[in-house]
Amino acid sequence: MKHHNGSVEVITGSMFSGKTDEMIRRLRRATIAKQKVQVFKPVIDNRYQVEKVTSHAGTAFDATPIEHVEDLYNHLDKDTTVVAIDEAQFFEEKVIDIVQQLADRDMRVIVAGLDTDFRGEPFGCMPALMSIAEHVEKLQAICMVCGEPAARTQRLVNGKPARYDDPIIIVGASEMYEARCRKHHEVPRW
Repeated sequence: MKHHNGSVEVITGSMFSGKTDEMIRRLRRATIAKQKVQVFKPVIDNRYQVEKVTSHAGTAFDATPIEHVEDLYNHLDKDTTVVAIDEAQFFEEKVIDIVQQLADRDMRVIVAGLDTDFRGEPFGCMPALMSIAEHVEKLQAICMVCGEPAARTQRLVNGKPARYDDPIIIVGASEMYEARCRKHHEVPRW
């Protein structure tokens, strides 16, 4: 089934908020509706299976890992109607133009990614993708300190909060990151 109008959907939030689970849920529904679905993810995301997007909860969906977002076009099938991009914050700014081009070609584009980095600052292309999207869903996790809703990602180094000047991108899972609320999110500057 081809879409009559393209669209961009962004699913965002902190780590452990269910972004990939929500994307997979939408992809499964599109598959049930007999739509041709293709999923892409950055090569850098090698936490679980290489050719799948996998949530922290363990749900998975087949995906094509790509080094640069432009590589998506080398793998895009002619009859694809739904394109999903996971961990979009890891792609270069060109992802914004490519998402626009796909939607302009009447495709449904679903993008998932972190809205902020471990510092609590806007992460890469995500703010721009949210601004061009027809639909944005911001999910929250549960704060690992107090149990309140959490919208921040806390990076831990040897059990302590990462410093502000630490590298932005370090791919990891639960042993390096926690969901935190605003009150319990810490980023020491010295």
